Formats: sequence, structure tokens, C-alpha cells
Amino acid sequence: MGDSDFFPAMTAGTAEHWRRIAERDAAFNRKLPDWILLQLTMLRDDCHGFAIDRLEHCLQTATRAFRDGRDEEYVVCALVHDIGAMLAPDHHAEFIGMIMAPYISPENRWMLHHHGLFQSYYFAHFFGGNRNARERLKEHPLYGYTEEFCRVYDQAAFDRDYPSMSLAEFEPMLRRVLSKRKTPQM
Repeated sequence: MGDSDFFPAMTAGTAEHWRRIAERDAAFNRKLPDWILLQLTMLRDDCHGFAIDRLEHCLQTATRAFRDGRDEEYVVCALVHDIGAMLAPDHHAEFIGMIMAPYISPENRWMLHHHGLFQSYYFAHFFGGNRNARERLKEHPLYGYTEEFCRVYDQAAFDRDYPSMSLAEFEPMLRRVLSKRKTPQM
């Protein structure tokens, strides 16, 4: 690339500059499945007081959803639901909801975005919190959908004897879901 391929400020960019940038961005964005898989592997050995690590928790959650016959997008949401725990520990649910938003249905995005609040039902009262904080969303049409995710899959996925599927078995599903944008790119 020559000096004319770069500009010192966005206001100096030409249509040709932005076309090349868009091409490179598209190539960069195709690596998202690899980065999500890497984030999942980084959850290995992080037990944070549970009998299993966070990776196994994610695998168990997804395996339970898969074995219940949930669709592939839901299973992938179950797989990735806690990857934000490392980078956004206080807002992990919103974090993953934001990452997955372009690739999943509004229903699954809402579920991911709110699962942290719904999951707190099982422990908030032990820390002086309000376990019923999720009730402020009781009238939302996806309340039951999210409550079920947490009750049936997320809170139940801490069993060290549960035979989970491997990350490799979920990888093709993750790649398929992330290959289909449901919202247009800017």
C-alpha cells in the first residue's frame, strides 16, 4: 500500500478508501466465530466456586437445550450465554446480547440480554439483593421465554456428572448461526 491508501482523518477519506476499508472489515468480521470459540476456551479452569468451570457450564447449558430439541440458534445462544463473564463481569448478559444481536432473533437477543437478571432469582437474596428484581419485566411478552431458559437450562447446568457434548460438536452450529446476519450491516 502506498501513502495514498491512508488518510489522516476520516474527513479526508475518499469513496475508494472506504470501499477498501469495507472489504477489509468484512474479512475481519468473518473471524467472529474463531474469537467466540477462543473466548469459550478461555473459560476453562474458571470454576469461581462451582463444581465445574464456566466452559463446562456453557457446554452443559447448550447440551441440555440441544437434547431437548431446541433449534440451532437457541442452542448456540445457550452455548455462548456466559462468554462475557471475563470482559464484562457486571454486564455479561448485555455484552453477549450485543455481540449476537445481528445474528439471532429478537426473542433470543432479549433472552441473552436479560438472562443475568433472571438468573439472579436463584442467588440474589443470599447477598441482600432482590431475587424478584426480574418481576419488573413480568408484563414483557418474553418474560416466560427467558425465565424458562434460566430455570430449565442455565441454573441446572452445574452438574459435574452430566455428560456434555464437546465444543467441537457445537462449532459447526456456531459457524452456521454467525454466517447469517439477521440485521443489515451499516
